[in-house]
Amino acid sequence: MQIEIRGAERLSFRERQVVALKEMGYGNQDVARRLGIGPASVATLYHRAKTKGYQVVIVLEGDPLGLFAPDDVSEENGAGEAGQGGPETEPE
Repeated sequence: MQIEIRGAERLSFRERQVVALKEMGYGNQDVARRLGIGPASVATLYHRAKTKGYQVVIVLEGDPLGLFAPDDVSEENGAGEAGQGGPETEPE
């Protein structure tokens, strides 16, 4: 999994660090411990970054979340087209 922070150029280096860790699911205490700062500083940096505006894009390769059955994946690759294993309909 990769994350991309769009608008990161507007953030300070420390804000980028906080945003990356927070968006990956770490809590303020964990981020603070990892960066060697206080939890209140983490909250402040995160709030400041949010006011500057940024977008986080998560790039998932394959199906790491287990959302698609093997049949769904083959349909995405063109196997679900008419006459190739698509849903069956009764003749009229």
